[in-house]
Amino acid sequence: MPRMQVYLPDDLYRAVKDRDLPASDLLRRAVQAELRRQTLLEETARYVDELVAEVGTPDDAAMAKAEAVADQVRRPGDASRAS
Repeated sequence: MPRMQVYLPDDLYRAVKDRDLPASDLLRRAVQAELRRQTLLEETARYVDELVAEVGTPDDAAMAKAEAVADQVRRPGDASRAS
């Protein structure tokens, strides 16, 4: 298995050691999560590009409506969404 040496700032190194955390496993999972995140962002960008090519760029009214919906989704504790 290939190896990689990683340096942490002193505070992170101490926190990992103080808690007796498995540094290699943490790093592996963090790298996997970041690679997955980047892949999803790339796939999203491709999808949006394809969608814009298919239906065109949204006009101001469509963008305003989308922003309003996004604001509702981001609003924490909205009782109307509770079921």
